[in-house]
Amino acid sequence: MTDLSHYRNIGIFAHVDAGKTTTTERILKLTGKIHKIGEVHDGAATTDFMDQEQERGITIQSAATSCEWDGHRLNIIDTPGHVDFTIEVYRSLKVLDGGVGVFCGSGGVEPQSETNWRYANESEVARIIFVNKLDRLGADFYRVTKQVEDVLGANPLVMTLPIGTEDDFVGVVDLLTRKAWVWDDSGDPLKYEIQNVPADMVDDVESWREQLVETALEQDDEAMEKYLDGEEPDIDTLKACIRKGTIALDFFPTYCGSAFKNKGVQLILNAVVDYLPSPTEVKPQPEVDPEGNETGEFAIVDPDKPLRALAFKIMDDRYGALTFIRIYSGSLGKGSTVLNSFTGKTERIGRIVEMHADERIELNSAQAGDIVAVLGMKNVRTGHTLCDPKHPATLEPMVFPDPVISVAIAPKDKGGSEKMGVALNKMVQEDPSFRVETDEESGETILKGMGELHLDIKIDILKRTHGVEVEVGKPQVAYRETITKRVEDSYTHKKQSGGSGQFGKIDYIIEPGETGSGYVFESVVTGGNVPREFWPAVEKGFRKSLEQGVLAGFPCLDLKVTLTDGSYHAVDSSAIAFEIAAKGAYRQTIPKAGPQLIEPIMKVDVFTPEDHVGDVIGDLNRRRGMIKSQEAGVTSVRIKADVPLSEMFGYIGDLRTMTSGRGQFSMEFSHYLPCPKNVAEEVIKEVQERNEKK
Repeated sequence: MTDLSHYRNIGIFAHVDAGKTTTTERILKLTGKIHKIGEVHDGAATTDFMDQEQERGITIQSAATSCEWDGHRLNIIDTPGHVDFTIEVYRSLKVLDGGVGVFCGSGGVEPQSETNWRYANESEVARIIFVNKLDRLGADFYRVTKQVEDVLGANPLVMTLPIGTEDDFVGVVDLLTRKAWVWDDSGDPLKYEIQNVPADMVDDVESWREQLVETALEQDDEAMEKYLDGEEPDIDTLKACIRKGTIALDFFPTYCGSAFKNKGVQLILNAVVDYLPSPTEVKPQPEVDPEGNETGEFAIVDPDKPLRALAFKIMDDRYGALTFIRIYSGSLGKGSTVLNSFTGKTERIGRIVEMHADERIELNSAQAGDIVAVLGMKNVRTGHTLCDPKHPATLEPMVFPDPVISVAIAPKDKGGSEKMGVALNKMVQEDPSFRVETDEESGETILKGMGELHLDIKIDILKRTHGVEVEVGKPQVAYRETITKRVEDSYTHKKQSGGSGQFGKIDYIIEPGETGSGYVFESVVTGGNVPREFWPAVEKGFRKSLEQGVLAGFPCLDLKVTLTDGSYHAVDSSAIAFEIAAKGAYRQTIPKAGPQLIEPIMKVDVFTPEDHVGDVIGDLNRRRGMIKSQEAGVTSVRIKADVPLSEMFGYIGDLRTMTSGRGQFSMEFSHYLPCPKNVAEEVIKEVQERNEKK
């Protein structure tokens, strides 16, 4: 039985272009997993194995790999940094025990780093920080650690200091041991010397080390008392304190280096082993009931307990569907039978493999703490729980955000539609933030996703991986509708056609709800005028009606319905009669309640060189953007704004033109706001024209 204290399940996450994949490559080289380093900019990185990743130099899907370091087994997931693929980061963090947050030495804490950090906080994942790219122009380790405090509200525990900056960056000083690690210029990560601290850094090292010791010893009262009495703690005591504080999320050990130049990566690996938790040291996963409420039971990390595993990713490759699973308790053997608690069906485990990017190593069994892939699962989706059929249980599922953008597609030739259907089905299983719907009236296939790049990549995968040529319509925004006025009303549904009829009368109030509240239903009926068993039917009638607003057919959000009174007939009333009454009430009352079109507003983060700030702000204003803040960095200015999604199509091209190719931006959904009258009229007109064509 493997010793779980020697396991580390970690993810590497950061903003786009901070050097996650390069760091992963260096880790694989140092641990002997690969012999030749592949570079991202050459399209040769091990974990970027999709064509689209190699061409664009970005990571699109998380890749899993395993390696050994200092007698420990590391399961590593390299995640994407681009905001359109945050879902990959979110679901990876869900199954990891620890993480390495990579920040660019010159870019600092960038927008996507903030989102990923927030996800990691929500998942309570212990992290270490790696400030990368210190060989770059404008790199400043101390500025980035300050940003980690100010922007992320985190507490960085500085463990190493850089020796030299930019072109003169040669190595790092390890504060714990007071030793300098200095690499030569050969680029070989193994060609380094451990030296004494450079004379001009001795004072700095002592003052930073004092801060480190004091922060660490807060975890151990006894050691702190001895320290205050003048007794210097030994390295093992300090390491134990740092480990305790890291796992408790009190602070984040912070390192520096340059992954591309192979400087500083060994210390990261040592830190992963020394400070990040093993599977037994993190809070066990809660089990939930069918409604999603916690039962008070937990999946204890123990190979001898009943099986509890979470499917966190489905990937289709040339050998069929691969289901990535994290085993929380129990063990899994080849040929064993497991229960999918979501579908209630059992499945037989065919082959179990350990993944190394897109290569695989066959295993006979896996146990609590492992992250493996299983071949041949038929009905398992992301977020499903696999468990022991004799001891069923459900783990806390994953929650995925709703898409904000859609496009219509159609196959170029008639024969392509079946092929397209099969391909899209596979792609939806792989990516829960990607949805496919068929417009019932027009028969069009609608793709929905998290952003333009997200849908671009999906269409590219359709063409290349699945060989389906499609025609693409222009992007559509996910508008919504809401109401602005409170209306009290009454509706009676009465139908008599010989024999028993249908009767249901309801008195109700429809009023605007809190922003983001969705749909709230309440009944205050007293005296049994509408019997309690019919309340759910009224609630259901309204809920179903909300799927289609009265202005342009977009779903209706943020309103409250209160059932105040009504009447029923002892023979003719039924649940269906009250459901129909609620649907009629919706159609009757919503037009009186000041219906309004609302549009998705995106949180936009733009990085631009200083000399183009005026152009960029002017352009965002023209796009109806609200500028929130601007901060000057070393090499660029960061502008934060809220901008309607409908105004952001094609923005990347315009930004590059304005900034001579040097501008960057990212955006994510923030909230819904009312559309200006002229925009709303235009949208409603467009929808009406589309409907007429159908």
